[in-house]
Amino acid sequence: MGQVRGAFGMPSRVRVTAIASLTPLEELDEDPFLVDSRSQHAMCARWAADHGYVIARELLVRGLRPDHSALWDGVRPGLDLFVAPSRRVLESALSSVEQFTDECARRGVRIETVGRAEPSYDAQAKARVHRRLSMPTAGYDGR
Repeated sequence: MGQVRGAFGMPSRVRVTAIASLTPLEELDEDPFLVDSRSQHAMCARWAADHGYVIARELLVRGLRPDHSALWDGVRPGLDLFVAPSRRVLESALSSVEQFTDECARRGVRIETVGRAEPSYDAQAKARVHRRLSMPTAGYDGR
């Protein structure tokens, strides 16, 4: 797992790009998971590890065009894949999930969603997310 055959039959590592939604902190009360990009990326990393892959790139985007170079830079057809926690995250991260899915098919790149339940957020969990995102320049590392 985690390897495919590349040029000349040599093993080539699959590179996984995790897609998370860049959602403003102001939306924390209404939709904490979309704001909590760290949890989104962690969910993708768990999925990758369960499938024998590692995350090579983490994207944090909102409403990005499906053909944007930030998505496709260095992506190798048939060798790399995209993963997102859910369709809902993709709908926030990309301007069109359908166009992105079509672009993936056209380029020969897989797109996967984790498909696990989103974590629940009580007041303390929301406060931790708020603190982490509102204090990055104060040296707070989110732990």
